[in-house]
Amino acid sequence: MIIIFHKPYGVVSQFTPLAGKKTMSEFGLPKGVYPCGRLDHDSEGLLVLSDDGRLQSLLCEPRFKVPRTYWAQVERIPDANILAKIRRGLILKDGPTKPCRARLMDAEPSLPPRVPPVRYRKNVPTAWIEITLQEGRNRQVRRMTAAAEHPTLRLVRTSHGPFKLGALVPGEWRAAQMVPQF
Repeated sequence: MIIIFHKPYGVVSQFTPLAGKKTMSEFGLPKGVYPCGRLDHDSEGLLVLSDDGRLQSLLCEPRFKVPRTYWAQVERIPDANILAKIRRGLILKDGPTKPCRARLMDAEPSLPPRVPPVRYRKNVPTAWIEITLQEGRNRQVRRMTAAAEHPTLRLVRTSHGPFKLGALVPGEWRAAQMVPQF
């Protein structure tokens, strides 16, 4: 079984209760499925769940280089040099990142409002960038945008391998209609 879940902001990617945090156990997900990877408490978007250990391995192990795409709302508008720097890879505290795809989005994506809303600063514009990685280090997109001096304000994963978030709203889930071929 494969489940596509839109993990809301403020929810941890686990079923086990965690002091004062909302968990995935509150969303009526089927028994026996587990997250293929994770999203941090302050990130939102696509989380694939499955009862198939092979699929979990294929989606999560770095050696398979499964792409993950994120939309990141960042402070200020990154120029072409900053985007090129992100694409080439940045040096983080745990080493260099691998090359990735990164582009400035033409417009703000159509997303449900985040609760709580992203902080607004009258004199600091924001922009949305799309980043596709083939590695999944801890808080990688946030650390990359911070290293490029454009901190992430909101982060939404929109795809993981062949799976897409689609029109699901935060807290909704659906069974996937396909078994991916890798």
